[in-house]
Amino acid sequence: MDAKQANGGIRPNSSNLEKDSAILYAGGDRPSWVDYIPTKWRPYIQLSRLNFAAPVLLVYLPHFYGVMHTAIVHRHDYRIQDVVYVCILLLGGSFFYSNAAHAWDDIVDVPLDRKMERTKNRPIARGAITTKAAFVFTVAQALMAASFLLLLPPAAAMSAVPSVLTATYYPYAKRHTYLPQVVLGFCLAWGVVTGSASLGLKQPWDSRPRMCLVLACTIWTVIYDTIYAHIDVPEDLRLGLKSTAVLFRHHLKSFLWSLLGCMAVLLHCCGVLSDLGLLYFIIAEGSSIVYIGLMIYRVELNSETSCYRWFSMGFWVPGFAIAFGLIGEYLLG
Repeated sequence: MDAKQANGGIRPNSSNLEKDSAILYAGGDRPSWVDYIPTKWRPYIQLSRLNFAAPVLLVYLPHFYGVMHTAIVHRHDYRIQDVVYVCILLLGGSFFYSNAAHAWDDIVDVPLDRKMERTKNRPIARGAITTKAAFVFTVAQALMAASFLLLLPPAAAMSAVPSVLTATYYPYAKRHTYLPQVVLGFCLAWGVVTGSASLGLKQPWDSRPRMCLVLACTIWTVIYDTIYAHIDVPEDLRLGLKSTAVLFRHHLKSFLWSLLGCMAVLLHCCGVLSDLGLLYFIIAEGSSIVYIGLMIYRVELNSETSCYRWFSMGFWVPGFAIAFGLIGEYLLG
């Protein structure tokens, strides 16, 4: 057995470790806008992952999909200003929800973060924030997120409960199951339902096309986060942690291709059952599936840098492809 196989598919490369660790998020010193804010605030920015735009959008985009899908299907029931108003409120709520969720993850994970090279410099792990202070921050952010729900129909708050529960459990999942990526995927994808409820639907989960969209978004998250998790396979094996990357480490690309096939079917079913037009099928379905396929084909699993780069792009490009496909269908369909 060679070194690559012994480490679960990642070939060790000590010469690149320091460079790769600087690229990966670890609460370190990569230059950014954070350098221009007061020093005492910086650890909280890092705790919330606000030094990157993606974490907030990870939470927000599924909510946006839910709003747009509902606005398309019930085109004559909502004015465009109502749709825009709900999208703005959900963006504000997503901002604070993301802050709370990431801070909670670091509180739970601090004993593990201190043992891993990639995460040992996160704010709590390195001692820049105490666990008590981080908990107070988490509660404050969660209350701010909840305050936005008060401005939306009651169904929105009720529909958010599954997402909150899975977000609370998520940092423990890798200790209990090989499917923490599925837990995360469901947590984020359920935003589709909350987005629909935010327009006043009483039972937004009672819709086959909408649940197809939820499942497609869940699988999308599993795909890109499995690639990200593959970076940590050697450390996870050492610490006894679990993930889809650990479970399928010897056949990872086959697993990812299978998931992509399921995602394509679900996005297509969502479009057909919702009677959507070409803009959805070409931009939302076609572009996202083609790009994720390119990601799976091109990612070099034995390279930390390649895994991180494609993980990042595996969110941005498909995420906005689905968003623009739905926007186009709403405005022009």
